[in-house]
Amino acid sequence: MEPITLILTALGAGAALGVKDTASTAVLDAYNGLKALVRRRIAGRRDGELVLARFEKAPQTWREPLAQELTAAGAAQDAGLVAAAQALLRLTDPAGYRADTYNITMTDAQGVQVGDHNIQHNTFGTPPGH
Repeated sequence: MEPITLILTALGAGAALGVKDTASTAVLDAYNGLKALVRRRIAGRRDGELVLARFEKAPQTWREPLAQELTAAGAAQDAGLVAAAQALLRLTDPAGYRADTYNITMTDAQGVQVGDHNIQHNTFGTPPGH
């Protein structure tokens, strides 16, 4: 699954469960955290906030416009945003997560980590000796 689809899937799942009284605190916290990261990513984009708000009310109708906003804002390369989406999906669809349904592919990405408890040291530029 590519990153934008993963983010949209997680937002849709969170929006669907967020309106129910049965959603756990962990799910609500993960959903609100993901929304905050999305808001930060699309901040300054003229239609970003509006599209996100409308997506929450009608995910199928606003999926493509939000995908366009996220793509234009570089969300696919935001490892923190992708990890937050995966964390929410792990809570909302544990069976799908265990079945590797939410495996992502990041093309031409550098310095990206997805998952938990990672440590990464990056050095970008020309490798020594070249």
